Amino acid sequence: MTKIKQHCIKRGKMVDIKKLVSEMTLEEKASLCSGHDFWNTKAVERLNIPKMMMSDGPHGLRKQDYSKGDRLGVNDSIVATCFPTSVGIAASFDRKLAFKLGDALGKEAAAENLGVLLGPAINIKRSPLCGRNFEYMSEDPYLAGELAKEYTLAVQKNGVGVSVKHFAANNQEYNRSTNSSEVDERTLREIYFPAFEKVVKEADPWTIMCAYNMLNGEFCAENDWLLNKVLREEWGFNGYVVSDWGAVNDRVKGLENGLELEMPANGGPNDFRIIRAVERGDLDEKVLDKACERILTIVFKSIEKRVKATYDRKKDHDLAREIASQTMVLLKNKDNILPLDKNKKYAVIGKFAKKPRIQGGGSSHINTYKVTSFLDEAKDLNIEYADGWKDESVVDEEYINEAVKIAKDVDAALLFVGLTDIYESEGYDRKNINLPIAHNVLIEEVAKVN
Repeated sequence: MTKIKQHCIKRGKMVDIKKLVSEMTLEEKASLCSGHDFWNTKAVERLNIPKMMMSDGPHGLRKQDYSKGDRLGVNDSIVATCFPTSVGIAASFDRKLAFKLGDALGKEAAAENLGVLLGPAINIKRSPLCGRNFEYMSEDPYLAGELAKEYTLAVQKNGVGVSVKHFAANNQEYNRSTNSSEVDERTLREIYFPAFEKVVKEADPWTIMCAYNMLNGEFCAENDWLLNKVLREEWGFNGYVVSDWGAVNDRVKGLENGLELEMPANGGPNDFRIIRAVERGDLDEKVLDKACERILTIVFKSIEKRVKATYDRKKDHDLAREIASQTMVLLKNKDNILPLDKNKKYAVIGKFAKKPRIQGGGSSHINTYKVTSFLDEAKDLNIEYADGWKDESVVDEEYINEAVKIAKDVDAALLFVGLTDIYESEGYDRKNINLPIAHNVLIEEVAKVN
Protein backbone atom coordinates (compact mmCIF):
# COMPACT_ATOMS: atom_id res chain seq x y z
CA MET A 1 0.00 0.00 0.00
CA THR A 2 1.34 3.41 -0.95
CA LYS A 3 2.01 6.23 1.49
CA ILE A 4 -0.74 8.20 -0.18
CA LYS A 5 -3.33 5.54 0.41
CA GLN A 6 -2.25 4.93 4.01
CA HIS A 7 -2.57 8.63 4.72
CA CYS A 8 -6.02 8.84 3.13
CA ILE A 9 -7.33 5.93 5.15
CA LYS A 10 -5.93 7.43 8.32
CA ARG A 11 -7.61 10.74 7.56
CA GLY A 12 -10.84 8.90 6.69
CA LYS A 13 -13.94 11.05 6.96
CA MET A 14 -11.91 13.93 8.36
CA VAL A 15 -10.78 14.91 4.86
CA ASP A 16 -11.98 18.45 4.22
CA ILE A 17 -12.62 18.39 0.49
CA LYS A 18 -13.21 22.13 0.11
CA LYS A 19 -10.00 22.91 1.97
CA LEU A 20 -8.10 20.40 -0.12
CA VAL A 21 -9.33 22.00 -3.34
CA SER A 22 -8.42 25.45 -2.05
CA GLU A 23 -4.82 24.26 -1.62
CA MET A 24 -4.57 23.05 -5.23
CA THR A 25 -2.99 25.10 -7.97
CA LEU A 26 -5.00 25.95 -11.07
CA GLU A 27 -2.91 23.45 -13.02
CA GLU A 28 -3.59 20.69 -10.49
CA LYS A 29 -7.33 21.36 -10.54
CA ALA A 30 -7.49 21.32 -14.33
CA SER A 31 -5.43 18.14 -14.41
CA LEU A 32 -7.71 16.38 -11.91
CA CYS A 33 -10.59 16.68 -14.38
CA SER A 34 -9.08 14.13 -16.77
CA GLY A 35 -7.69 10.64 -16.36
CA HIS A 36 -4.14 9.64 -15.49
CA ASP A 37 -4.32 6.80 -18.04
CA PHE A 38 -7.01 4.59 -19.50
CA TRP A 39 -8.62 3.61 -16.18
CA ASN A 40 -7.31 5.77 -13.33
CA THR A 41 -8.04 9.26 -12.11
CA LYS A 42 -5.01 11.44 -11.40
CA ALA A 43 -3.19 11.59 -8.11
CA VAL A 44 -1.80 14.79 -6.60
CA GLU A 45 1.04 13.50 -4.49
CA ARG A 46 1.86 16.91 -3.06
CA LEU A 47 -1.52 16.91 -1.28
CA ASN A 48 -1.74 13.15 -0.65
CA ILE A 49 -4.58 12.78 -3.15
CA PRO A 50 -4.58 9.21 -4.48
CA LYS A 51 -5.59 8.01 -7.89
CA MET A 52 -8.72 5.86 -8.20
CA MET A 53 -9.25 3.00 -10.63
CA MET A 54 -12.43 2.38 -12.59
CA SER A 55 -13.22 -0.72 -14.60
CA ASP A 56 -15.81 -2.27 -16.89
CA GLY A 57 -18.37 -3.64 -16.63
CA PRO A 58 -22.01 -4.41 -16.15
CA HIS A 59 -21.72 -8.21 -15.96
CA GLY A 60 -18.15 -8.85 -14.83
CA LEU A 61 -14.82 -7.21 -14.11
CA ARG A 62 -12.63 -6.21 -17.02
CA LYS A 63 -9.88 -4.83 -14.86
CA GLN A 64 -6.78 -4.02 -16.84
CA ASP A 65 -3.76 -6.19 -16.00
CA TYR A 66 -0.94 -3.65 -16.17
CA SER A 67 1.59 -6.39 -15.46
CA LYS A 68 1.07 -7.49 -19.09
CA GLY A 69 2.50 -4.19 -20.28
CA ASP A 70 -0.59 -2.88 -22.10
CA ARG A 71 -0.88 0.76 -21.06
CA LEU A 72 -3.79 1.45 -23.38
CA GLY A 73 -6.08 -0.66 -21.26
CA VAL A 74 -7.76 -2.43 -24.14
CA ASN A 75 -6.27 -5.91 -24.26
CA ASP A 76 -5.30 -8.20 -21.37
CA SER A 77 -7.55 -8.08 -18.34
CA ILE A 78 -7.67 -10.18 -15.18
CA VAL A 79 -9.45 -13.52 -15.23
CA ALA A 80 -12.93 -12.85 -13.85
CA THR A 81 -16.38 -14.32 -13.46
CA CYS A 82 -18.64 -13.74 -16.42
CA PHE A 83 -22.16 -13.27 -15.12
CA PRO A 84 -25.22 -13.27 -17.41
CA THR A 85 -25.47 -10.09 -19.45
CA SER A 86 -28.05 -7.42 -18.70
CA VAL A 87 -30.51 -8.69 -21.30
CA GLY A 88 -30.59 -11.97 -19.37
CA ILE A 89 -31.02 -10.33 -15.99
CA ALA A 90 -33.97 -8.34 -17.31
CA ALA A 91 -35.52 -11.50 -18.74
CA SER A 92 -35.74 -12.82 -15.18
CA PHE A 93 -37.98 -9.94 -14.01
CA ASP A 94 -36.41 -10.59 -10.59
CA ARG A 95 -35.28 -7.75 -8.31
CA LYS A 96 -33.59 -10.16 -5.89
CA LEU A 97 -31.57 -11.66 -8.72
CA ALA A 98 -30.35 -8.20 -9.79
CA PHE A 99 -29.32 -7.54 -6.19
CA LYS A 100 -27.42 -10.85 -6.01
CA LEU A 101 -25.54 -9.95 -9.16
CA GLY A 102 -24.68 -6.46 -7.92
CA ASP A 103 -23.53 -7.75 -4.53
CA ALA A 104 -21.19 -10.29 -6.12
CA LEU A 105 -19.78 -7.69 -8.51
CA GLY A 106 -19.35 -5.22 -5.66
CA LYS A 107 -17.37 -7.71 -3.60
CA GLU A 108 -15.20 -8.67 -6.58
CA ALA A 109 -14.53 -5.01 -7.34
CA ALA A 110 -13.69 -4.31 -3.70
CA ALA A 111 -11.28 -7.25 -3.64
CA GLU A 112 -9.57 -5.76 -6.70
CA ASN A 113 -9.37 -2.28 -5.08
CA LEU A 114 -11.59 -0.66 -7.66
CA GLY A 115 -13.30 2.62 -6.88
CA VAL A 116 -16.02 2.56 -9.53
CA LEU A 117 -17.59 -0.20 -11.61
CA LEU A 118 -18.78 1.00 -15.02
CA GLY A 119 -22.40 -0.18 -15.05
CA PRO A 120 -25.31 -0.78 -15.04
CA ALA A 121 -26.10 0.01 -18.68
CA ILE A 122 -29.75 1.01 -18.91
CA ASN A 123 -30.20 2.62 -22.31
CA ILE A 124 -33.62 1.85 -23.69
CA LYS A 125 -33.67 -0.67 -26.52
CA ARG A 126 -35.26 1.50 -29.18
CA SER A 127 -34.45 -0.95 -31.97
CA PRO A 128 -33.67 -4.69 -32.03
CA LEU A 129 -30.79 -3.84 -34.37
CA CYS A 130 -28.65 -2.06 -31.79
CA GLY A 131 -25.37 -3.93 -31.60
CA ARG A 132 -25.11 -3.38 -27.87
CA ASN A 133 -28.57 -4.55 -26.82
CA PHE A 134 -27.10 -7.52 -24.97
CA GLU A 135 -25.54 -5.04 -22.54
CA TYR A 136 -28.73 -3.03 -21.94
CA MET A 137 -31.50 -4.24 -19.70
CA SER A 138 -34.77 -3.63 -21.45
CA GLU A 139 -37.03 -1.74 -23.82
CA ASP A 140 -39.25 -1.13 -20.80
CA PRO A 141 -38.27 1.84 -18.58
CA TYR A 142 -40.00 0.51 -15.46
CA LEU A 143 -38.28 -2.88 -15.62
CA ALA A 144 -34.88 -1.32 -16.34
CA GLY A 145 -35.27 1.13 -13.45
CA GLU A 146 -36.35 -1.43 -10.89
CA LEU A 147 -33.52 -3.85 -11.65
CA ALA A 148 -30.88 -1.13 -12.03
CA LYS A 149 -31.84 0.27 -8.64
CA GLU A 150 -31.28 -3.10 -6.96
CA TYR A 151 -28.02 -3.63 -8.84
CA THR A 152 -26.76 -0.19 -7.76
CA LEU A 153 -27.72 -0.58 -4.11
CA ALA A 154 -25.98 -3.96 -3.99
CA VAL A 155 -22.72 -2.88 -5.62
CA GLN A 156 -22.43 0.28 -3.52
CA LYS A 157 -23.10 -1.41 -0.19
CA ASN A 158 -19.61 -2.86 -0.71
CA GLY A 159 -18.07 0.60 -0.90
CA VAL A 160 -17.62 0.56 -4.67
CA GLY A 161 -19.44 3.10 -6.80
CA VAL A 162 -21.35 2.45 -9.98
CA SER A 163 -21.44 4.49 -13.17
CA VAL A 164 -24.96 4.36 -14.56
CA LYS A 165 -24.73 4.64 -18.33
CA HIS A 166 -25.14 6.07 -20.95
CA PHE A 167 -27.03 9.28 -20.26
CA ALA A 168 -28.99 9.74 -22.47
CA ALA A 169 -30.81 8.39 -25.55
CA ASN A 170 -27.76 6.38 -26.65
CA ASN A 171 -29.68 3.72 -28.54
CA GLN A 172 -27.56 2.86 -31.55
CA GLU A 173 -23.90 2.14 -32.23
CA TYR A 174 -23.80 3.35 -35.84
CA ASN A 175 -22.08 6.76 -35.86
CA ARG A 176 -22.66 6.98 -32.12
CA SER A 177 -20.04 9.70 -31.70
CA THR A 178 -21.66 12.04 -34.19
CA ASN A 179 -25.36 11.21 -34.46
CA SER A 180 -28.09 13.21 -32.77
CA SER A 181 -31.05 11.53 -31.08
CA GLU A 182 -34.01 13.74 -31.88
CA VAL A 183 -36.48 13.20 -29.06
CA ASP A 184 -39.26 15.45 -27.76
CA GLU A 185 -39.39 16.12 -24.03
CA ARG A 186 -42.49 14.05 -23.33
CA THR A 187 -40.89 10.99 -24.92
CA LEU A 188 -37.68 11.57 -22.99
CA ARG A 189 -39.54 11.77 -19.70
CA GLU A 190 -41.83 8.81 -20.38
CA ILE A 191 -39.37 6.39 -22.00
CA TYR A 192 -35.70 7.39 -21.94
CA PHE A 193 -35.36 9.12 -18.54
CA PRO A 194 -37.41 7.08 -16.01
CA ALA A 195 -34.84 4.31 -15.39
CA PHE A 196 -32.08 6.87 -14.77
CA GLU A 197 -34.37 8.95 -12.56
CA LYS A 198 -35.34 5.90 -10.49
CA VAL A 199 -31.71 4.96 -9.83
CA VAL A 200 -30.64 8.52 -9.01
CA LYS A 201 -33.50 9.18 -6.58
CA GLU A 202 -33.63 5.78 -4.89
CA ALA A 203 -30.09 4.37 -5.06
CA ASP A 204 -27.81 7.45 -5.03
CA PRO A 205 -25.24 6.30 -7.63
CA TRP A 206 -21.74 7.68 -7.17
CA THR A 207 -21.29 8.49 -10.84
CA ILE A 208 -23.24 8.86 -14.07
CA MET A 209 -21.63 8.27 -17.47
CA CYS A 210 -22.74 10.56 -20.25
CA ALA A 211 -23.30 9.28 -23.77
CA TYR A 212 -21.35 9.77 -26.99
CA ASN A 213 -24.27 11.05 -29.01
CA MET A 214 -25.94 14.40 -29.29
CA LEU A 215 -29.41 14.95 -27.87
CA ASN A 216 -31.48 17.24 -30.06
CA GLY A 217 -28.38 18.66 -31.68
CA GLU A 218 -26.24 19.14 -28.56
CA PHE A 219 -23.62 16.68 -27.33
CA CYS A 220 -24.65 14.90 -24.14
CA ALA A 221 -21.18 15.65 -22.75
CA GLU A 222 -21.87 19.40 -22.82
CA ASN A 223 -25.65 19.55 -22.44
CA ASP A 224 -26.56 21.97 -19.64
CA TRP A 225 -30.24 21.01 -19.61
CA LEU A 226 -29.43 17.29 -19.42
CA LEU A 227 -26.57 17.31 -16.91
CA ASN A 228 -27.37 20.32 -14.73
CA LYS A 229 -31.08 21.08 -14.97
CA VAL A 230 -32.50 17.56 -15.11
CA LEU A 231 -29.85 15.34 -13.50
CA ARG A 232 -28.73 17.62 -10.68
CA GLU A 233 -31.41 20.23 -10.04
CA GLU A 234 -34.51 18.10 -10.68
CA TRP A 235 -33.35 14.67 -9.59
CA GLY A 236 -30.78 15.65 -6.96
CA PHE A 237 -27.76 13.75 -8.29
CA ASN A 238 -24.78 14.25 -5.96
CA GLY A 239 -21.90 12.40 -7.62
CA TYR A 240 -19.74 13.26 -10.60
CA VAL A 241 -20.47 12.87 -14.32
CA VAL A 242 -17.81 11.03 -16.32
CA SER A 243 -17.55 10.97 -20.09
CA ASP A 244 -17.91 7.76 -21.97
CA TRP A 245 -14.37 6.94 -23.03
CA GLY A 246 -13.47 9.56 -25.63
CA ALA A 247 -16.93 11.16 -25.65
CA VAL A 248 -15.71 14.74 -25.32
CA ASN A 249 -16.24 17.46 -27.91
CA ASP A 250 -15.66 20.89 -26.33
CA ARG A 251 -13.94 20.27 -22.96
CA VAL A 252 -14.46 23.73 -21.50
CA LYS A 253 -18.12 23.83 -22.48
CA GLY A 254 -18.53 20.34 -21.08
CA LEU A 255 -17.01 21.31 -17.74
CA GLU A 256 -19.20 24.39 -17.54
CA ASN A 257 -22.32 22.37 -18.34
CA GLY A 258 -21.84 19.50 -15.91
CA LEU A 259 -19.16 17.06 -17.15
CA GLU A 260 -16.65 16.78 -14.30
CA LEU A 261 -14.32 13.99 -15.41
CA GLU A 262 -12.96 13.26 -18.87
CA MET A 263 -11.82 9.70 -19.51
CA PRO A 264 -9.40 8.38 -20.55
CA ALA A 265 -6.28 10.55 -20.30
CA ASN A 266 -6.25 13.29 -22.95
CA GLY A 267 -2.49 13.83 -22.94
CA GLY A 268 -2.69 17.40 -21.69
CA PRO A 269 -4.36 19.55 -24.38
CA ASN A 270 -7.77 19.68 -22.72
CA ASP A 271 -6.22 20.42 -19.31
CA PHE A 272 -4.46 23.37 -20.95
CA ARG A 273 -7.74 24.54 -22.50
CA ILE A 274 -9.34 24.60 -19.04
CA ILE A 275 -6.43 26.58 -17.59
CA ARG A 276 -6.52 29.07 -20.44
CA ALA A 277 -10.31 29.51 -20.15
CA VAL A 278 -10.00 30.33 -16.44
CA GLU A 279 -7.11 32.74 -16.98
CA ARG A 280 -9.00 34.55 -19.73
CA GLY A 281 -12.18 34.77 -17.66
CA ASP A 282 -14.11 32.50 -20.03
CA LEU A 283 -14.64 29.92 -17.29
CA ASP A 284 -15.44 30.76 -13.67
CA GLU A 285 -12.87 29.04 -11.46
CA LYS A 286 -15.69 28.23 -9.03
CA VAL A 287 -17.06 25.82 -11.67
CA LEU A 288 -13.69 24.07 -11.79
CA ASP A 289 -13.52 24.00 -7.98
CA LYS A 290 -16.95 22.36 -7.78
CA ALA A 291 -15.94 19.73 -10.33
CA CYS A 292 -12.83 18.90 -8.29
CA GLU A 293 -14.89 18.67 -5.11
CA ARG A 294 -17.27 16.20 -6.72
CA ILE A 295 -14.44 14.04 -8.07
CA LEU A 296 -12.49 14.04 -4.80
CA THR A 297 -15.61 13.23 -2.77
CA ILE A 298 -15.92 9.96 -4.68
CA VAL A 299 -12.18 9.24 -4.63
CA PHE A 300 -12.04 9.48 -0.85
CA LYS A 301 -15.38 7.74 -0.39
CA SER A 302 -14.01 4.77 -2.33
CA ILE A 303 -11.24 4.44 0.24
CA GLU A 304 -13.39 5.08 3.31
CA LYS A 305 -16.31 2.85 2.36
CA ARG A 306 -14.71 -0.05 0.49
CA VAL A 307 -15.23 -3.33 2.31
CA LYS A 308 -12.56 -5.94 2.83
CA ALA A 309 -13.43 -8.71 0.43
CA THR A 310 -11.91 -11.78 -1.14
CA TYR A 311 -12.48 -12.98 -4.67
CA ASP A 312 -13.66 -16.61 -4.73
CA ARG A 313 -13.94 -17.32 -8.45
CA LYS A 314 -15.28 -20.84 -7.95
CA LYS A 315 -18.06 -19.60 -5.68
CA ASP A 316 -18.95 -16.77 -8.04
CA HIS A 317 -18.94 -19.12 -11.03
CA ASP A 318 -21.52 -21.24 -9.23
CA LEU A 319 -23.54 -18.09 -8.53
CA ALA A 320 -23.33 -17.07 -12.19
CA ARG A 321 -24.68 -20.48 -13.13
CA GLU A 322 -27.52 -20.13 -10.62
CA ILE A 323 -28.38 -16.67 -11.96
CA ALA A 324 -28.23 -17.90 -15.56
CA SER A 325 -30.75 -20.64 -14.79
CA GLN A 326 -33.24 -17.94 -13.79
CA THR A 327 -32.72 -15.83 -16.91
CA MET A 328 -33.70 -18.48 -19.45
CA VAL A 329 -36.99 -18.17 -21.30
CA LEU A 330 -38.71 -21.35 -22.47
CA LEU A 331 -40.93 -20.44 -25.41
CA LYS A 332 -42.64 -23.80 -25.83
CA ASN A 333 -42.20 -27.31 -24.47
CA LYS A 334 -43.70 -29.26 -27.35
CA ASP A 335 -44.87 -32.77 -26.43
CA ASN A 336 -43.21 -32.28 -23.02
CA ILE A 337 -39.81 -33.14 -24.46
CA LEU A 338 -38.18 -31.34 -21.53
CA PRO A 339 -36.71 -32.44 -19.24
CA LEU A 340 -34.70 -34.81 -21.39
CA ASP A 341 -35.18 -38.54 -20.83
CA LYS A 342 -31.78 -40.08 -20.17
CA ASN A 343 -32.96 -43.35 -21.68
CA LYS A 344 -33.43 -41.83 -25.12
CA LYS A 345 -30.95 -40.98 -27.85
CA TYR A 346 -30.28 -37.44 -29.05
CA ALA A 347 -28.52 -35.63 -31.86
CA VAL A 348 -26.64 -32.58 -30.57
CA ILE A 349 -26.03 -30.19 -33.44
CA GLY A 350 -24.26 -26.83 -33.48
CA LYS A 351 -20.88 -25.51 -32.36
CA PHE A 352 -22.51 -23.59 -29.51
CA ALA A 353 -23.02 -26.94 -27.75
CA LYS A 354 -19.25 -27.25 -27.64
CA LYS A 355 -18.30 -23.60 -27.22
CA PRO A 356 -21.27 -21.54 -26.03
CA ARG A 357 -21.53 -17.83 -26.70
CA ILE A 358 -22.25 -16.33 -23.29
CA GLN A 359 -21.50 -12.63 -23.79
CA GLY A 360 -21.33 -9.88 -26.37
CA GLY A 361 -18.33 -8.07 -27.78
CA GLY A 362 -16.77 -4.74 -26.96
CA SER A 363 -15.79 -3.01 -23.73
CA SER A 364 -17.74 -5.38 -21.48
CA HIS A 365 -16.06 -8.54 -22.77
CA ILE A 366 -14.79 -10.63 -19.86
CA ASN A 367 -11.64 -12.76 -19.72
CA THR A 368 -13.74 -15.60 -18.38
CA TYR A 369 -12.70 -17.76 -15.45
CA LYS A 370 -14.67 -20.81 -16.56
CA VAL A 371 -17.18 -21.75 -19.24
CA THR A 372 -19.08 -25.03 -19.00
CA SER A 373 -20.57 -26.26 -22.27
CA PHE A 374 -23.57 -28.47 -22.88
CA LEU A 375 -21.29 -31.27 -24.05
CA ASP A 376 -19.28 -30.95 -20.83
CA GLU A 377 -22.43 -31.62 -18.83
CA ALA A 378 -24.08 -34.16 -21.12
CA LYS A 379 -21.70 -37.06 -20.56
CA ASP A 380 -24.46 -39.27 -19.14
CA LEU A 381 -26.72 -38.75 -22.19
CA ASN A 382 -26.70 -40.99 -25.27
CA ILE A 383 -25.80 -38.46 -27.95
CA GLU A 384 -24.23 -37.99 -31.35
CA TYR A 385 -22.66 -34.66 -32.18
CA ALA A 386 -22.23 -32.61 -35.35
CA ASP A 387 -20.80 -29.11 -35.78
CA GLY A 388 -23.69 -27.99 -37.97
CA TRP A 389 -21.76 -25.25 -39.76
CA LYS A 390 -18.26 -24.28 -40.79
CA ASP A 391 -18.90 -20.60 -41.50
CA GLU A 392 -22.17 -19.17 -40.22
CA SER A 393 -22.54 -16.94 -43.26
CA VAL A 394 -22.09 -19.73 -45.82
CA VAL A 395 -24.28 -22.81 -46.27
CA ASP A 396 -21.91 -25.78 -46.42
CA GLU A 397 -23.68 -28.91 -47.68
CA GLU A 398 -21.16 -31.25 -46.08
CA TYR A 399 -21.93 -29.89 -42.62
CA ILE A 400 -25.69 -29.84 -43.27
CA ASN A 401 -25.67 -33.42 -44.54
CA GLU A 402 -23.74 -34.63 -41.51
CA ALA A 403 -26.28 -33.01 -39.21
CA VAL A 404 -29.25 -34.45 -41.13
CA LYS A 405 -27.68 -37.91 -41.09
CA ILE A 406 -27.33 -38.08 -37.30
CA ALA A 407 -30.74 -36.46 -36.76
CA LYS A 408 -32.64 -39.17 -38.67
CA ASP A 409 -32.18 -42.04 -36.25
CA VAL A 410 -32.55 -40.42 -32.81
CA ASP A 411 -35.47 -39.60 -30.55
CA ALA A 412 -34.90 -35.85 -30.80
CA ALA A 413 -32.48 -33.38 -32.34
CA LEU A 414 -31.13 -30.58 -30.18
CA LEU A 415 -29.93 -27.57 -32.17
CA PHE A 416 -27.62 -24.98 -30.63
CA VAL A 417 -27.86 -21.92 -32.86
CA GLY A 418 -27.81 -18.16 -32.45
CA LEU A 419 -25.77 -15.08 -33.19
CA THR A 420 -22.02 -15.55 -33.46
CA ASP A 421 -19.54 -12.92 -32.28
CA ILE A 422 -19.44 -11.03 -35.55
CA TYR A 423 -23.19 -10.28 -35.54
CA GLU A 424 -23.41 -7.90 -32.60
CA SER A 425 -20.93 -5.85 -30.63
CA GLU A 426 -20.17 -2.43 -29.30
CA GLY A 427 -19.25 -0.13 -32.17
CA TYR A 428 -21.66 -1.32 -34.86
CA ASP A 429 -25.30 -2.33 -35.29
CA ARG A 430 -26.91 -5.38 -36.80
CA LYS A 431 -28.09 -5.11 -40.40
CA ASN A 432 -31.16 -7.29 -39.79
CA ILE A 433 -32.75 -9.49 -37.13
CA ASN A 434 -32.16 -12.77 -38.97
CA LEU A 435 -30.22 -15.71 -37.64
CA PRO A 436 -27.10 -16.48 -39.70
CA ILE A 437 -28.04 -18.09 -43.01
CA ALA A 438 -26.20 -21.33 -42.23
CA HIS A 439 -28.18 -21.67 -38.99
CA ASN A 440 -31.53 -21.08 -40.70
CA VAL A 441 -30.87 -23.69 -43.36
CA LEU A 442 -29.61 -26.11 -40.70
CA ILE A 443 -32.86 -25.76 -38.74
CA GLU A 444 -34.98 -26.22 -41.86
CA GLU A 445 -33.16 -29.34 -43.04
CA VAL A 446 -32.99 -31.06 -39.65
CA ALA A 447 -36.69 -30.34 -39.06
CA LYS A 448 -37.55 -32.24 -42.23
CA VAL A 449 -36.19 -35.49 -40.80
CA ASN A 450 -36.94 -35.17 -37.09
